[in-house]
Formats: sequence, C-alpha cells, structure tokens
Amino acid sequence: MTGGLEVADVFRRYGPAWRAERGDHLDRLQRRVMGAIEACRTAALGGHVQRCADCGHIAVAYNSCRNRHCPKCQGQARAAWVAARRAELLPVPYFHVVFTLPAPVGAIAFQSEPRVRHGSEHRGERPWCTPSCSAPPRRRCVP
Repeated sequence: MTGGLEVADVFRRYGPAWRAERGDHLDRLQRRVMGAIEACRTAALGGHVQRCADCGHIAVAYNSCRNRHCPKCQGQARAAWVAARRAELLPVPYFHVVFTLPAPVGAIAFQSEPRVRHGSEHRGERPWCTPSCSAPPRRRCVP
C-alpha cells in the first residue's frame, strides 16, 4: 500500500454492509467489480514469494485482479492514456458546444457531406487541414 487510503480499503471495510443494505440496486457486473477490487493484490488471488539468495529476505507479491475498473491495476494505464491525449491537444483553448438544430435544418444537415455538418472543426483548428501538413487528409477540408 502506498500509505494512503485506497478504494479497495473502503470497499473491504464498508462494502459488505453497503451491499447488504443496498445490494438490490447493484447488477451482477457491479458486484463482480467490487469483489475484484476488494480482492486485488491480496492473498485471495494468490501471489509469488521471492527469497534473496544472499540475505534470505522474503518478499511477497500478491496477484492483481486486472479488472479494467480497478484503480490500482489500471492507474498507470489510465495515466499513460491521459498523457497521450494531452500531447495531442493544440495549445489553444477548447470549448465543447452542444446545440439542437430545428428539425428542417437538421434534415438538411444530415443529407449533406460531413464537411458541411462539421465545418467549424475543419477551418484550421486541426493540424492536418493546413497546407504545410505532410499527411493527406481523408477528405478534402474546406479552409
């Protein structure tokens, strides 16, 4: 353990009582995930014993659950994925805008080519739409 409180610690301490009280609101997958997180890197999943040939020191390493929802097992993979996504971002502010088109306009938009529907994202915000880009775009972008 890294010295701090972990999700597995909370699940081990309060999970059985919480499931007994509210278990009817959990589906089978959610119960399995909680169980996997509780058992992760404990004797319940087995482990490996290593002994130093020089000093005789013994180290026990328990197996992980390898569940994709487990923060202990997937923490490094998640951090690497987030870092890779951040590296792809351009050094500009981003805004996510969602709006609903009126039905007549929406029907026209979905009959059009994608460059009409998504025209704003193809006007220079993407690096592959610039003339200096060496990779050809999949579709012709409207500058």
